[in-house]
Amino acid sequence: MTAVATPQKPWAKRPSDRLREIALLLGAIIFSFVFVGATEMKGKLAYAFVFFAAYGVLTSTYAFISRGAPAAKDAFVSTLVSLGAVLTVVPMASILITVIQKGVPGLHLGLFTNDMSMATSTDPIATGGILHAITGTLTLVTLALVMSIPLGILTALYLTEIKGRFAGPIRFLVQAMSGVPSIVAGLFILSAVLYTITKEYSALMGSLALTILMIPTIARTSEEVLLLIPNDLREAGTALGGTQWRTVAMIVVPAARSGLMTAIILGIARIAGETAPLVLLTGGGDKVNPNPFSGAVGSLPYYIWRSFNAGSPEAMTRAWAGLLVLMVVVFILFIAARSLSNRKISK
Repeated sequence: MTAVATPQKPWAKRPSDRLREIALLLGAIIFSFVFVGATEMKGKLAYAFVFFAAYGVLTSTYAFISRGAPAAKDAFVSTLVSLGAVLTVVPMASILITVIQKGVPGLHLGLFTNDMSMATSTDPIATGGILHAITGTLTLVTLALVMSIPLGILTALYLTEIKGRFAGPIRFLVQAMSGVPSIVAGLFILSAVLYTITKEYSALMGSLALTILMIPTIARTSEEVLLLIPNDLREAGTALGGTQWRTVAMIVVPAARSGLMTAIILGIARIAGETAPLVLLTGGGDKVNPNPFSGAVGSLPYYIWRSFNAGSPEAMTRAWAGLLVLMVVVFILFIAARSLSNRKISK
């Protein structure tokens, strides 16, 4: 029988390399405990800082001795990259764990089927629910999406495809709007629309303020995505006899669909937790309001804000439960948007 040659992978780490990495890791851990114990440095941050410093020095020194200066620089940069990844993940994980720990005690069977029309924030946890807040948040986000997606994407198409005489001022305006505080958008709708035209709280008023905040994010992100589309696709569509808008609609936009959905996701993230405009414009109703054009409407950010302001233990638990539900709702919206962007176009 002939022996079958096993394919070699020179880039794969050998067992000796893994043992060496484990030894360097253990050495850095031991050094951090000894150093922190022998000095005035205390706390988890001190252990983490000393560990990464020691690990970077040990790996760089070993790489310099065994493979020279370039390998030492590579090991040092790898340690910095690992440190950056940890500094990014740890706060996110800490926030997630904290919200789950403090929000789970506020969950109960009637949380998603009852509203707060017959209860207050200081009542026992088992009374009332957040049905009005969930439906109100979905209504606000839906209305904001309906108004902001066409405006944002059409603005990006004008800046990238038409490039008319107003492209410069429009780009400057979009960039300026991206830094507008949410309270300013709320005050603008309050003074320009609510006090002068409708004269009553409604979900529409809140969604108008959210639209002002959402359009710059969608427009700027969509513009960057559309600029990544090769000009060869546009030229091919024109060469086949298509008009500019037909080429954009049939070739450019489908090619950028995934990026445009990412822009929409970022827009949702921009407005999902906004509270200041909703306090001014929605009225914060305690019962489900099916009419988005009239009457006060609740929302999860408003519910959380009011529960925290109540200050009682029951109210604080309600607020953390609302935070947990808000995170889940936003996560579901992200998954839905991402699934739509990854869905294949039927031929």
